[in-house]
Amino acid sequence: MQTYTRRLGHQFSKSATSSSQPSLRSLYSALHSPRNHLRIASSRPTCVALIDRSLLSLKRQIFLSFVVVVVVGGGGGGGGGGGFGSQQERYGSTIASTGTGHIVRKGTGGRSSVSGIVATVFGATGFLGRYVVQQLAKMGSQVLVPFRGSEDSPRHLKLMGDLGQIVPMKYNPRDEDSIKAVMAKANVVLNLIGREYETRNYGFEEVNITMAKQLATIANEHGGIMRFIQVSCLGASPSSPSRMLRAKAAAEEAILKELPQATIMKPAVVVGTEDRILNKWARFVKKWGFLPIVGDGSSKIQPVYVVDVAAAIMAALKDDGSSMGKVYELGGADVFTVHQLAELMYDTIREWPRYVKVPLPIAKILASPREMLVNKVPFPLPTPAIFNLDEINAYSVDTVVSENALTFDDLGIVPHKLKGYPIEYLFSYRKGGPNLGATISEKISPENWP
Repeated sequence: MQTYTRRLGHQFSKSATSSSQPSLRSLYSALHSPRNHLRIASSRPTCVALIDRSLLSLKRQIFLSFVVVVVVGGGGGGGGGGGFGSQQERYGSTIASTGTGHIVRKGTGGRSSVSGIVATVFGATGFLGRYVVQQLAKMGSQVLVPFRGSEDSPRHLKLMGDLGQIVPMKYNPRDEDSIKAVMAKANVVLNLIGREYETRNYGFEEVNITMAKQLATIANEHGGIMRFIQVSCLGASPSSPSRMLRAKAAAEEAILKELPQATIMKPAVVVGTEDRILNKWARFVKKWGFLPIVGDGSSKIQPVYVVDVAAAIMAALKDDGSSMGKVYELGGADVFTVHQLAELMYDTIREWPRYVKVPLPIAKILASPREMLVNKVPFPLPTPAIFNLDEINAYSVDTVVSENALTFDDLGIVPHKLKGYPIEYLFSYRKGGPNLGATISEKISPENWP
């Protein structure tokens, strides 16, 4: 039997060496020869081992042939401009380690690509923050999310990016070492921290001035932060009647003094699914049946859609550095009075407009007790709804984009008109469902009901 097996192997080897490249055909012809059928049955284990060795040898030669084809074809294609690898975009980071050139130059553009941006987004768990994180993660950036609340605070953000791209990091905004830790691996810093009312723990000056200045100082000392974007507020001015807007103006000055290449974004009142103006009004109307209007509601505002503000921040990050050191005022497509915006809210939720006009001095008196007691009582006070003293002061003057300011147009963005899709989230406040409402059901006779 061993003699026969050696003969079979010799027959296969002889037929294999006679061709330029061994194949299974020679083994097949040797095994299926009529005179070998009976002998193969008695020598099955030995034949199986011979087949395994032959297949292994064949796989090796196929692999070597494939490597030669790829190397030669890739090299030739690169020289002629038509090879397989020469026309494919590289997935590696193209961010420059120094300089102020393009941060985002290449990449597939999807969430699984690599944009080269490692961004620390302070205030990412807030209203605007979630939209900025979504835009960053959508283009393949890694986002470091500092948070100071519970572990559930950044949970909704992790779904916005690929695996491992959204990194929540707990920190203490009053601890400098904690801030340095969340900025250690970053090359972009975005500061979205802000609050429209004070609490027992945080005042306007600490939140808007101290923290912003500290972030700019640490970013300057970091050495690897290429872009720093500060989100302020439209109407921020040292002469504003609002304490928050005066604090925002002081923060802008402090940041530009520490980092002259920083970019300042000044959005108007922001409108969106989680906003704190139209939602607040609609909830009050559904609960009490009327809406208080401070003064006569003639102050002008320029509300902007939250997605447009996030797009403006992304446009500043993607440019060639032309937005560095500049201040942009981001206002919506239309200017409204406070009364007109309330009318739009009523029209969307389909309720009959009912207003109670409150004179400005009386509104300030109604809002003052919380401001006087916020730091004097040993327990937290309720969040102000309609009568927020600082908000009343802010809406007592016009807040629109300046005539010669840099706007969305300078970033190549056309802002959405507010009426329509940007405020469709108010449909949830309609009586009877999104297709009904008080003003609709009272105009339709029962015979025409669906």
